[in-house]
Amino acid sequence: MQTDTQTIPVPIMRLPGNDDVPLPDYQSLHAAGMDLHAAVDEPATIPPGEIKLIPCGFAMAVPIGYEAQVRPRSGIATKFGISMPNAPGTIDADYRGQVMVPLINHGPAPFEVTRPMRIAQMVIKPVPRAQWQEVKKLPPTDRGEGGFGHTGQ
Repeated sequence: MQTDTQTIPVPIMRLPGNDDVPLPDYQSLHAAGMDLHAAVDEPATIPPGEIKLIPCGFAMAVPIGYEAQVRPRSGIATKFGISMPNAPGTIDADYRGQVMVPLINHGPAPFEVTRPMRIAQMVIKPVPRAQWQEVKKLPPTDRGEGGFGHTGQ
């Protein structure tokens, strides 16, 4: 079993008034994502079908060549129907503002977000840059131009 993991330093800064809100952290030894916590000043209620932008109380400098992907937490998604309308969300390497998470309530009841509830998870991933090579014809595949539903699903 491999226990070595690659680490990358990511500068992070707590925003004023958020010393009580945990910084992103892995909840288990082999967790892929770090939990993000709500830094709401007062409870925020999300009615069914609505979206609220929830602050996390920190800013960071994602290294060049990487992105931070923000994803829903499976626990509040399966128990309450809380997800993200843009999952996964991307935080680019040149963004320096507060990390915010848009939450949507797909559940049947209002959902209350309280400080410092775990509301999402974040994964730091490398992002290669594409270099377009314009061609007159693409290489063939067995699938060809088959699109949505092509495989019978």
